[in-house]
Amino acid sequence: MTTTSDETQDRTFEELIDLGESADVTGWDFSWLDGRATEERPPWGYARLMAQKLAEATASLDIQTGGGEVLAEATSFPPVAVATESWPPNVIKATRLLHPRGVVVVADPDEPPLPFADEAFDLVTSRHPATIWWGEIARVLQPGGTYFAQHVGPASGFELIEFFLGPLPEARQGRRPDREVAAAEIAGLEIVDLQTARLRIEIYDVAAVVYLLRKLIWWVPGFTVEQYRDRLLDLHNQIRRDGVFVAHSSRHLIEARRLR
Repeated sequence: MTTTSDETQDRTFEELIDLGESADVTGWDFSWLDGRATEERPPWGYARLMAQKLAEATASLDIQTGGGEVLAEATSFPPVAVATESWPPNVIKATRLLHPRGVVVVADPDEPPLPFADEAFDLVTSRHPATIWWGEIARVLQPGGTYFAQHVGPASGFELIEFFLGPLPEARQGRRPDREVAAAEIAGLEIVDLQTARLRIEIYDVAAVVYLLRKLIWWVPGFTVEQYRDRLLDLHNQIRRDGVFVAHSSRHLIEARRLR
C-alpha cells in the first residue's frame, strides 16, 4: 500500500489546500491521489470482466462513462459501441479517448429517457453510475440482453462526509443492493449475479480531501474550501497527529438479464 511522501509531510496546511484546489478533477482517473490516498479494490476485477462481456456483444452501451478511462481498458469492442456522459469536460475527454477506438460518445443529461431506440443493445454497462434508471436500462436492452455494472454501495465515504456534514443516518441507507435488486426486478430484469464488498480508504493529507470533495461533488454538496476551512484545518491536524484518516467504501457487482 502506498504511503504518504516526505514532501507531503513537509507541506503546510495552506500549501496542501492550494494543491487540492488547483488539481484537475476532470475524468475518472484518480492517479493524482498516488501517495496521498489509497482505496482497497474489490476482489472481482470489474474492468476485466466488462472486457470479456464486450468481446461477446454485438451492440453495447456504457452509461455515465466519465472520461472513458475504464471503458478504454477493454481490448476490443462490438461493431456498435456507444457511451453516454453528462459533464461537458468529461464528454470532451471521453471523446478523445474513445473515438479512436470506434466508440461513439453521446452527451446525455443522465435523466430519462436515454436517447436510444427500444431494444437497441444486447449489453449495457456502467461503473459507479450516479443515478440508475432501471426502466430505461430495461427498455434499451434486447430480450435476453445483459446489464453488467459495478455500483457504489451504501455509506461509501461516510466517515469523511459526516466529518463535514454531521450524522446522516437516513442517507446511509441509500444505494443498498437489496433495494436495487427489487427495483431492477420491477423493471423486468432478472438478477444473474450479485457480489458485495466493503473496502478500506486511507487518506494521508488534506490536499487529497479537497481533491475528492471537488471531484465527488455529491459527497458534500456545494463544497468550497472557504466554507469548510475550519473543518479542513481540524482534519489536517488530525491527519498530522494520527498519520492517516480512515474511511470505508462499499461496492457491489451486479449482473441482470432482461426477461422479455
